[in-house]
Amino acid sequence: MNQAATPICAAFNRQAAAYGHQAQLQRAVAWRLARHIARLPLPTGPQADLGAGTGLLGQALKQLAPRLHLLQLDGSPALLACNPLHPRQVWNLDAGLPAALQHSALLTSSFSLQWLNQPGPRLQHWARSLATDGWLVLAVPVQGSFPQWHQAAAQAGVACTALPLPSADELIAAAATELELVHCRKLWFSRHYGPGGLAFLRHLRQLGAASSSQPSLSPGQWRRLLQCWPSTSRVSWQILLLIGRRTPHR
Repeated sequence: MNQAATPICAAFNRQAAAYGHQAQLQRAVAWRLARHIARLPLPTGPQADLGAGTGLLGQALKQLAPRLHLLQLDGSPALLACNPLHPRQVWNLDAGLPAALQHSALLTSSFSLQWLNQPGPRLQHWARSLATDGWLVLAVPVQGSFPQWHQAAAQAGVACTALPLPSADELIAAAATELELVHCRKLWFSRHYGPGGLAFLRHLRQLGAASSSQPSLSPGQWRRLLQCWPSTSRVSWQILLLIGRRTPHR
């Protein structure tokens, strides 16, 4: 472990036992990524899942591409304790990557980059850690997610306390400086969480994903927010799916 647990990791630690039950969208995206990864021609070199958590992506790959053995890297010891895959390593991704992952054949990350400081530079660092012809495969929630929450906050006249998400266009531009992008799409997912906004907010808390750099609202502001929440029981996520290869000229 390279550093003490961050507040974000501490939140995931508290909810680790419930993560597998709550992470339906994360599991669906992991399987989508695994289908792409299973077809990639990989060079020789280390392989790792960055922000692996309970191993949703690795477990999908175990079924679709059992030849792959990705190091499970995450800042939350409790999430990794729920991960059945090996090898596992507790690691704060804001501090870079372990030296053993230099010249990697494959680096993957799903629903992790948004939690890091300076996601664009982190993404570039990951790309520079690849071997020639190595691959980076990424899924990350981006700006445009949770329009129902943002709409309710605007109508209620309160701040939206959702985690500020990275810009898809900025991440794409950052990746393109280091990689040949062979697949790059912004996908919309809409999930049912129950009537109003309270069920969705509880879901984030139960997932361990309610941390935000935004100041919390007062009880009265929370009530106004929920009163203005759209009647729909669905909340939308915009996910950037990016696959890039480090070519010899990079």
